[in-house]
Amino acid sequence: MFRRPDPVPFAFLAEADAFRSNVTPPPRERASAGQIAGRWLLGLTVVAGLVGSLVLGMPALSTDTVPQTQQPQAAQGR
Repeated sequence: MFRRPDPVPFAFLAEADAFRSNVTPPPRERASAGQIAGRWLLGLTVVAGLVGSLVLGMPALSTDTVPQTQQPQAAQGR
């Protein structure tokens, strides 16, 4: 026979979305001048590497578009 399940209160799930903690996280530490300079140098190094690989790789990727001229044959000169 059909048995009805016991009701389960799910009100706590609805309240969990609106829950705000009264505990604030500690403030973030400010980066030192050395850390900021290190990040800038790392970024510049990565960008310089990408640009350098592009500059060095472009000639290898380009196709030769020099028109080939017909060279005189030896038989024509005789």
